[in-house]
Amino acid sequence: MLSLYVHIPFCRKRCPYCDFYLVSGTGLLESFFLALEKETAAKADLFKAQSIGAIHFGGGTPSLAPARLLGRWLEQVAGLASFEEGIEIALEANPEDAAALPELSQAGVTRISLGVQSFSASKLRALGRAHSPVEGAEAVRAASALFGSLSVDLICGVPGEDLPAWQSDLSTAISLSPHHVSVYMLSVEPKTIMHRDVQAGSVSVPGDALQADCYRHAQNVLPAAGFVQYEISNFALPSHQSRYNLASWERQPYIGFGPSAHSFIRSPSGEVRMANTPSLSDYLLRPGSAEGFREELGGRERFIEEVFLTLRINRGLDVGFLRKAHKLGHRLSEAVAQFNAKGWMREEGGKLYLTDEGFLFADLMAEEFIP
Repeated sequence: MLSLYVHIPFCRKRCPYCDFYLVSGTGLLESFFLALEKETAAKADLFKAQSIGAIHFGGGTPSLAPARLLGRWLEQVAGLASFEEGIEIALEANPEDAAALPELSQAGVTRISLGVQSFSASKLRALGRAHSPVEGAEAVRAASALFGSLSVDLICGVPGEDLPAWQSDLSTAISLSPHHVSVYMLSVEPKTIMHRDVQAGSVSVPGDALQADCYRHAQNVLPAAGFVQYEISNFALPSHQSRYNLASWERQPYIGFGPSAHSFIRSPSGEVRMANTPSLSDYLLRPGSAEGFREELGGRERFIEEVFLTLRINRGLDVGFLRKAHKLGHRLSEAVAQFNAKGWMREEGGKLYLTDEGFLFADLMAEEFIP
């Protein structure tokens, strides 16, 4: 399946924990979409006459974009390629943009990912979010009535949070009946506002133990409500997994558009990862040649990706693949035995699967399998 990703980099303001590429304000939205159309025409040979299974609008805050501009771009793509029956056209939205949801549905969006983050007023203040708990819940209800698939994003480990606050967030989310819940453990990234405040001592974040307790609670209550954990951070009702994200984790090809967007291309001659320039001004000047990074993947790079991503979606990491690819020998057996003893992993049918507890340590285990 081929997917398309569009990075719409505009936000009202930067949230203190965010390290994604974005610009504050929407004054250049029209110019951005004109550039996007030029980039799409320039990249047409990569997807022309192919079948598109998923399109994802990320950001930034894509719900700031007028539906007419999104619809115009979708029409451009539809004139160059075909859309699979039941194509997923997903868009990330903020609750304060709930009034735009009907027009987004009419423009062709089929799935909404709502950045609710919390239903707690104190957590929302700590995260620098603009909406209130009531507005968050109302946005979920409005989206549920308009879209065939609805995801709610929640963050745990927020400054000032305790386990009861997180339990309340999950309980509220479940009561609103979304189709999908993403559970993110707050990471204080360098160069963010929150990192600066933590370094200065004006803000403190909960420790790893509380984050782990929050995560385990999600692993208990979400499956009890019918959700299946299909990736480290993602839980879905049957048939409501994010098609774009899952395809990316399965290393299926995707083409990215917009500043800082990434692409992954597979062909008989090999595999290539590319990224656009992480600058809106540069992108607007040369949308037809916006590539700022390119890497042809060799055997080692493909092996590393296969290990990390297979564990991430818990599809079963083939022991024979590990042995054959890099001849890990006794080191592999020792690592698997150690992880089994800790209750992080189980071996079944020659494949390695994470336990619920093991999801917390997936990257650590992946690193042990890479020479």
